[in-house]
Amino acid sequence: MTDKDSSRLKLLLSLFSVFFKIGAFTWGGGYAMLPLIKNEVVEKKRWISSDDFIDGIAVSQSLPGAIAVNTATFVGHKICGKLGSLVATAGAVLPSVITIIIVAMFFLQFKDLKVVQSFFRGANPAIAALILSSVLDLGKSALKNRQDIIISIGLLLLLIYFDIHPILAIIISAILGIILKR
Repeated sequence: MTDKDSSRLKLLLSLFSVFFKIGAFTWGGGYAMLPLIKNEVVEKKRWISSDDFIDGIAVSQSLPGAIAVNTATFVGHKICGKLGSLVATAGAVLPSVITIIIVAMFFLQFKDLKVVQSFFRGANPAIAALILSSVLDLGKSALKNRQDIIISIGLLLLLIYFDIHPILAIIISAILGIILKR
């Protein structure tokens, strides 16, 4: 094995490890995972830039599937191509698969226990806090000028008050980006 192959293998193992750890220790779904993913791949490992991460989230949101899995796939591809995509995605998904199998085996027996119900009620505020933290962090990175803020607020109002489909919001934003040549 050459030094280049050895380095690539170490990078792939590190990629798998990072996403496996995030997948294993994050409750609340994909949006709760985003701040952890950003912390690992942008700030600690410096595998991609903050702007690339924001672009990856934009792409991930516009595709079908879970945002954390799509983001893992994007980051993996950015770092190590197609094999990186597979490795990062496997790392992100495997903890959930293992957890679902274990929970499916035991949950029905224990779901009525007070401690189990209390655990899930207690975890909900933490999940909400992680999602809000992610939104604020993304807002700081993505909203770079007054025009971005106005478009974001306008789309938020359309989403809330006119119940437009999220894909339509993305299309409107993309068209505005083209028109305003940003």
